[in-house]
Amino acid sequence: METAASMPGFSTISPPVFNGENYETWEIKMKAFVEGADLWEAVAEDYEVAPLPDNPTINQIKYHKQRVTRKAKAKLCLYAAVSPNIFTRIIRLQSAKAIWDYLKGEYEADQKRKGMKVLNLMREFEKQQMKEDESVQEYADRLVQIQIANKVRVLGTNASDERLVQKILVSVPEKFETTVASMDNSRELSDIKLVEVLSALQAQEQRRMMRKEVPLEGAFASNT
Repeated sequence: METAASMPGFSTISPPVFNGENYETWEIKMKAFVEGADLWEAVAEDYEVAPLPDNPTINQIKYHKQRVTRKAKAKLCLYAAVSPNIFTRIIRLQSAKAIWDYLKGEYEADQKRKGMKVLNLMREFEKQQMKEDESVQEYADRLVQIQIANKVRVLGTNASDERLVQKILVSVPEKFETTVASMDNSRELSDIKLVEVLSALQAQEQRRMMRKEVPLEGAFASNT
């Protein structure tokens, strides 16, 4: 397909390409692009081009051609600014305004629904607490790998490792207080890696399990 940059009268800057994600950002960039190419009027309103009168003047012919060409260029510009997958959805539309309205109606609403889903997942994330009978690995799987963090990442929100470190340190039971305090006092949270936190908590967890097993073994030996 011919790109906007290769069309006469267009800027050498290529239009931003919309692939179905981050519609609001693309809309802002694309509006600036078509305004810069003096095509926004043809996108904002599907104006009618009046037919030429009998015996038109040169100026009338020139103005008529400009109006027709501007509409055609605006439509071609939008064709060049979407991915092949999106292009198949708009090819049936007859004007630049129809294309613009379709994309806005289809993807702006989808963006809002997506935003609400992210918000609900983040609320779920904030509510999580490690259970007393839950292992560190089970909690990590629930919080990081399987459920919430990965769901939010798929939706495009940055559930960073730093945020996950903070969440784990404030949501583990009191029995891990020694490890949490040690990490808090020794380094900045932003410098602590998620794998370090999990390793430290699992090490304390294993020590507690070993201390519980020793008395049982000692009692068994004494009875024998």
